[in-house]
Amino acid sequence: MHNGKCTHLTRFFPPWRAVDLVVAAVLGVATGVVFTAWNAVYAPLSIPLGAITPGLVALLDGVWLVGGLLVGLIIRRPGAALFGELLASLVSAAIGNQWGFSVLLLGVVQGLAIEVGLLVWAYRGSLWGSAVTAGAIGGVVQGFLEVAYWYPGTDSTFVSIYVSSATASGALLGAGLSAGLVTVLARTGVLANFGR
Repeated sequence: MHNGKCTHLTRFFPPWRAVDLVVAAVLGVATGVVFTAWNAVYAPLSIPLGAITPGLVALLDGVWLVGGLLVGLIIRRPGAALFGELLASLVSAAIGNQWGFSVLLLGVVQGLAIEVGLLVWAYRGSLWGSAVTAGAIGGVVQGFLEVAYWYPGTDSTFVSIYVSSATASGALLGAGLSAGLVTVLARTGVLANFGR
């Protein structure tokens, strides 16, 4: 009976292969470099958004979910999103950013939130459905965590705008970039080993 349960679980959640680990690591590092570039343009982009209304700056946050979304959508195994997001955050912190190594905490929590979104689709559902669900959940969690960490004591209007903007950004910007990239890569055939 125990073996039967294990077989049933591995059918839905297959174990990691060596290729999964290598590709996840490469994508995590590459995304960390992208994070570093995004960190540099975030400040100038945030100024006009902040001028419209406080909290709207979180519309830029979705890019920082791509590490977990991209790796999770390609590898499609439990832990892939967490691995990708954490590794991307680590690379961003190591290269240097305006928030230091505090981004590692964000990486862990965002990665776990993305895992929840992918689990809703059992890591095998619709590419775009999985991306939007995981991106929205990641955005909600990211928004609340950033408010608590960087904007403590702000009023409910700011919190509502910030978290709503982060959620929309995760569902649209983060999910769109990630699923779009997976679609492009799948057309080249490089993702054939991953069922894409």
